[in-house]
Amino acid sequence: MIFKVYYQDSVTEVPVREKTRTLYIKAESVRDAYSKLSDRGINIEYIQEINGAYLEYEQQNEDYKVLEI
Repeated sequence: MIFKVYYQDSVTEVPVREKTRTLYIKAESVRDAYSKLSDRGINIEYIQEINGAYLEYEQQNEDYKVLEI
């Protein structure tokens, strides 16, 4: 499954919507995605599974790149 992860670059800073970044990760579940990203030092706001038409839409984005950890 592919998950879209909304995150902030720093765990120590207060989350600000304008600084929210996204990445895509291949994982078995939301819990698996959290565990794969736990050592990166990022502040994860939300992880959302994407599939179907939404996944196709995201794949058209030039920044679409799936992390396989």
